[in-house]
Amino acid sequence: MIYGEVAGLSKPVARVIQGTTMIGSDLNDAESFALLDQIYEAGGNTLDTAHVYSSGNSERVIGKWLQAHGLREKMVIITKGCAHSDDRRRMTPFDLTADLHDSLARLKTDYIDLYLLHRDNSDIPFEAIVDALNEHQQAGRIHAFGASNWSHPRIEVANAYAKANGLKSFVASSPQYSLAESHTEPWPLCLSISGESSNEARSWYAKNNMAVMAWSPLASGFFSGKFRRDNLNSFGVREWDEVVIRTYAKESNFQRLERAEQLAKEKGVTAAQIALAFVMNQPMNMYAVVGPHGIQKFKENIAAAKLKLTPQEMDWLDLKREIPQ
Repeated sequence: MIYGEVAGLSKPVARVIQGTTMIGSDLNDAESFALLDQIYEAGGNTLDTAHVYSSGNSERVIGKWLQAHGLREKMVIITKGCAHSDDRRRMTPFDLTADLHDSLARLKTDYIDLYLLHRDNSDIPFEAIVDALNEHQQAGRIHAFGASNWSHPRIEVANAYAKANGLKSFVASSPQYSLAESHTEPWPLCLSISGESSNEARSWYAKNNMAVMAWSPLASGFFSGKFRRDNLNSFGVREWDEVVIRTYAKESNFQRLERAEQLAKEKGVTAAQIALAFVMNQPMNMYAVVGPHGIQKFKENIAAAKLKLTPQEMDWLDLKREIPQ
């Protein structure tokens, strides 16, 4: 495993972060404990969860696991709050406080290492949110905070406000990012920094060296190769398959997949590992949030994060040149 440092955290943060949407839902308690045990043994000291994952069961199972093994001080726990509901956009200090206290209780802890706002509402002034986050940080309930699916201009002005008022700032951002370009939102109000249209966002992150915790760096399984041009009508109604097809199954991305498969064959790895290496070789302070259900895939992700690609290979994978050398 390779590790990085995030401002405000005293623990090293794994560059390959285990996502936990399957904990407490696809996997029962025993299966979840077994997976988390193996992730920890492989050096995965960082977990990404959220108030809404598995209707709260993801946090509950993680809390039981942390308590059972006495690992709280060795693990970096990232959780998220203020996800919107079907009824309203839940971006208020009240929602933030309620979600945070729920998460603390479920995780059986008195602090969150890194707390992220799960969605944004640009119609709501950010000042009260920044103030509330600082109150919780000063109280020790969170050690650092950031945002998921917030635009970089919104983060920039929020941090400018914090600096001007002697407050702590956002230290991390969690947008979607992958070799495959997103052609629509996979879920409402998600934000991607993939593709040509997001050059400015990626430049901003590189310039500011903010921790970027990219979710769906493998395009939700698109680089597994199971989705092909000629089989898209064969998938059922499984939500995840529908999301992949709607978001990523476009001609330009099939070309990227084919190039990843070609380069993978030359290097003796998988196309998914090439796709993750593309993300991790970007000139940003990059972390990858992955969601394998088994330890072998997690170990393959660790190996991919260490794989070096040349600038020429990177441009070729992204369809910016015709030959990889």
